[in-house]
Amino acid sequence: MPDFTDHLKPASPSGPETLSHERAQSDLPVEELSQHLLSRNDFLLRQQRILPILEQDPLFNKLKQSNLSRPERYQLGLARAKKLRRYADQYGWDRLDQEMSTYLCDDVSPYMVHATMFETTVREQGDERQRAYWLPKIEAWEAIGCYAQTELGHGSNVRAIETEARWDPSSKTFTLHSPTLTASKWWNGSMGRTANHAIVVAQLLIPRQDRPGEFKSHGPHPFIIQIRDLKTHQPLTGIVVGDIGPKYGYAPMDNGYMLFDHLQVPHSAMLSNYSRVDVNTGTYTKPSNPAVVYGSLTAVRAAIIMHARLIIARAVTIAVRYTCVRKQFRDRDSRDPSSPELSVLDYSTVQIRILPLLATAFAFHYTGEAMYNLYTNTRANISQGDFSKLTILHAQSSGLKSYCTEIAANSIETCRRAMGGHGFGGASGFIQLNNDYLSKPTVEGDNWMITQQTASYLIKRMEAAVKNEGPAQDEMEASCRSWLLHEQKDPKPYAIFDDDEALVQAFRRRSRYLTYQAHVQRNVQKREWNSILVLLRQISHAESQHLLVSNFHAALTSDSLSPTLRQHLTLQFRLFAYTTLETSARDFSKSSAVSESDLDFLPTKIQETMQSIRPHAVRLVDAWKIPDFLLDSALGRYDGRVYEDLFDRAHRRNPLNEVTFDPDYRREDVVMGDGGEGLRRLLAKL
Repeated sequence: MPDFTDHLKPASPSGPETLSHERAQSDLPVEELSQHLLSRNDFLLRQQRILPILEQDPLFNKLKQSNLSRPERYQLGLARAKKLRRYADQYGWDRLDQEMSTYLCDDVSPYMVHATMFETTVREQGDERQRAYWLPKIEAWEAIGCYAQTELGHGSNVRAIETEARWDPSSKTFTLHSPTLTASKWWNGSMGRTANHAIVVAQLLIPRQDRPGEFKSHGPHPFIIQIRDLKTHQPLTGIVVGDIGPKYGYAPMDNGYMLFDHLQVPHSAMLSNYSRVDVNTGTYTKPSNPAVVYGSLTAVRAAIIMHARLIIARAVTIAVRYTCVRKQFRDRDSRDPSSPELSVLDYSTVQIRILPLLATAFAFHYTGEAMYNLYTNTRANISQGDFSKLTILHAQSSGLKSYCTEIAANSIETCRRAMGGHGFGGASGFIQLNNDYLSKPTVEGDNWMITQQTASYLIKRMEAAVKNEGPAQDEMEASCRSWLLHEQKDPKPYAIFDDDEALVQAFRRRSRYLTYQAHVQRNVQKREWNSILVLLRQISHAESQHLLVSNFHAALTSDSLSPTLRQHLTLQFRLFAYTTLETSARDFSKSSAVSESDLDFLPTKIQETMQSIRPHAVRLVDAWKIPDFLLDSALGRYDGRVYEDLFDRAHRRNPLNEVTFDPDYRREDVVMGDGGEGLRRLLAKL
């Protein structure tokens, strides 16, 4: 019902006036930067074409979805995902269009794992005949799949999973079996209620010729099997499968459990592109490079890095726009009693939390591009039998996945806190974003555990460099040899404020120094692996930071950048490098990468750089082109109508305000005048 609040306006200056002023004071070329960041695969054109379709469909309205229960959220997620696929058929969307529609929908799809790990695994791990049979069914969403690897008792330690796949030479079948409760597949997305097929990673057991009745394990291998009836969607005999229940975020995703009771599957179920069991002799042929078995996981880790930069950009977009609109307190040094309140972003204590994260989004972008290219080239080489880049891909993607997802997850909370009380509200746009992204530091390899994979590679390359036998195996070993030869004994600190290239070299030297310390502790002093795990994480993150700084700096040399844009991006590069360096200042000092005097001056340089960036902050976040539909944030609206939207959501569109409740404790009714019906419905759900 209309009331007097319909005519109230926020105090002046209004949000639109504030953001208009912010944009007018900056010379940043927004459109050029947007094209620079988002031109690959016609990202912006696809977004522009698909966004209006979703905006007009009531199924994608997010207004009240936070009030839905978990079962309702799964149903909504399923309905949305099915609608997006029907739109794909209707409009002839290709794969990238479908990915764009999912991105804009901003709700995890119950088909997500089907469209990513399930299909990728069949494409990479299946032989030619298996690909020809399965891929058309997968692309048509007839075979809807999940990726069943992790178990109730084992997640990161894939080699120790308990599910068995025993080869039976008499029937020429494999028997999948869960010998223990902890062998239950667990956490596998899309499996709980959606998938009718699964990639099941199981221990391959083959009868021993020399010991009848005994089996030899050949380690985990992927099998593709049907798990539900294609008509009734009920689990097949010998399979127990379901949803594991509520969790942090990802409400529409049906993470599942699954166990097998001596389920027989045909010989063709084992994906056999790299390893196989001869159907006639039972002879096992192992892959030429065992790491190819984890190709799907590597693909996901590489993609996660690119996704992280959009997560940070989204959080920072909301934070920058809101902290410009939000006014708090006059300048304490002003002598004018009528001076206006300052924008919150004018305070250095707010800038230091938000502006380095804005720079981080750009840093992640360039390394995300580099990882995309490395993955694409590596897969192309593997198809030609060249596995030489697989090790570095695995090492870099593991370290960067750990570092980037940790920073991205923390950035959401950092931005939320920097926005004060309104950041805590449901209209901030942070609740689902925060909850959904919380899984990323854990899934696809726990962030602390997988740094061992990166560190192990680095230590091996340093060990080889120390031995100095023959030509260097790769660029990392060559870099380690160079450090040993030219910098280890008498290094001169880099003048990091005089030359941006010196900043890159400082990060490289610090990484090589820490890697050498780990080599000494492990290979010379013979310390136990478990005793140096904290150092291993440290050298993994050090190398990831070096990659981020190096890739960012390399991008600044592009001829496609206008002088104005290069100047702005150079400030972003320096702020990222300075603030990252400051968090590990002792490492840079110990490695003689940076002098003590420069480290002392570093906080001042950071402050100066932030002051140079501050007038352009709004246009910098505008360049990421994140639509209001996706942000779903009253605080981060492009037009700045923050307070109007906050009040409208609370006063006019809050479903809790549509019901009159009975607060009289002497009556059991919770809803006024409903005769207890509301309480009965509530009890039925408990």
